[in-house]
Amino acid sequence: MTTAQNYRRMVNAGNKIVVGLQRLGIAFGPMQLLTVRGRRTGVPRTFPIAVIPIDGGRYIFQAYPKAAWVANARAAGEVTLTRGRRTAAARLTEVPVEDRRPLLRELVATSPASVGKRLVTTGLADAPTPDAVAAAAERIAVFRVDPA
Repeated sequence: MTTAQNYRRMVNAGNKIVVGLQRLGIAFGPMQLLTVRGRRTGVPRTFPIAVIPIDGGRYIFQAYPKAAWVANARAAGEVTLTRGRRTAAARLTEVPVEDRRPLLRELVATSPASVGKRLVTTGLADAPTPDAVAAAAERIAVFRVDPA
């Protein structure tokens, strides 16, 4: 098993804990629960997601290759975001690749080092630096969060 696979298993286990705490009304950090209808089944799927404020906007960044929520969000457009006991409908608009670069650079420059390292561990970026992550913009989906 590769390092990325081990990391993904560990994250999946942690995600279950985060979802449980959020459903109990315990919110922390930028974490929210994103609920989106499955693109094939129509069944609602819930994922813990960090919603990051940058330059007056709110953004969600893909942290894992082939993340199911990304494909589902592209198909659905509208999602539900839950933080603690507050739930709101939101519209996700995918940011064009060229517009992602400055957002990714800002994300890595202003976040803990673990954010850039996560993008390297999962294979989306070559190095955990702002410029290297910005250079990987075509591999990292970025969505702007707007009210529905």
